[in-house]
Amino acid sequence: MNTRDLGGVVVAAALPYRADDAAPAGLAVDYDAYAEHCRWLVANGCRGVGPNGSLGEYSSLTDDERRRVARTAIEAVGSDGIVVVGVHGPGAHQARYWAEAAAEDGAHGVLCLPPTLYRANRGEVLAHFEAVASVGLPVMVYNNPFDTKVDLTPELLAEIAQIDNVVAVKEFSGDVRRVLEIRERAPELAVIGGADDVVLESLLMGATGWFAGFPNVFPAESARLFELATAGKLEEARALYEPLVAAFRWDSRTEFVQAIKLGMDLVGRRGGPCRPPRGPLSDVHREQVRADMGRALAALGVA
Repeated sequence: MNTRDLGGVVVAAALPYRADDAAPAGLAVDYDAYAEHCRWLVANGCRGVGPNGSLGEYSSLTDDERRRVARTAIEAVGSDGIVVVGVHGPGAHQARYWAEAAAEDGAHGVLCLPPTLYRANRGEVLAHFEAVASVGLPVMVYNNPFDTKVDLTPELLAEIAQIDNVVAVKEFSGDVRRVLEIRERAPELAVIGGADDVVLESLLMGATGWFAGFPNVFPAESARLFELATAGKLEEARALYEPLVAAFRWDSRTEFVQAIKLGMDLVGRRGGPCRPPRGPLSDVHREQVRADMGRALAALGVA
């Protein structure tokens, strides 16, 4: 599948582990379960998956695991969807390395943060994305100013959009006012909703994709929400969205990986534990996730 369009519902696929004393932190990646999960997401209406994002715990993986996770997703999805591989790295040389690996392995595109672990300036940000884009795959840049301390403002995105092969931005600032401003300043750049709890607002303002977290739990319903929103069916979209938002808000919290994995457990999927530095949810957070999930499941007629 050759495409420069990275829109639609692409799920940042959560990574399952199995107990193994010889593995890092006693947890080995369960590649078979991961492949099954990727296939399940696409079979339930999502356009594709995004391995090796923050939700996929890429920073807790060895290099060999990280490469194999991407290959597993690409092989599992096959021609049924797209795979947008996370290539985040501390510097341009690391990010470009992962982009080259993704190209070799058959990815359809890459998702890339600015330099991690370093508050890069404008010139460094541009050089970083130029290096990744030079590999040739379509690039979705990722604005997450909370974790990177670098804000890809609409003004800066207008410059980044001039780089060949940069085709989209995953917008995670939570400021829905930016959707229209990005479209005004960089009309060639697709805006992809990055925060689950403002996705409807983003789609109604012209975002053309959703790089999603909680659809690991509700893929069919999330695909339906995307369809309703992009078709302008606001009343139906709101009726579906509002009971889910309390759960979706966890996507924007520090414990988002643990919360989404617990949500998966609660619907009979396989979430399970996380590798350090992520630990288990506190009792208070666990009960709140259960309550928020309970409301969502009741509204969907599951509970």
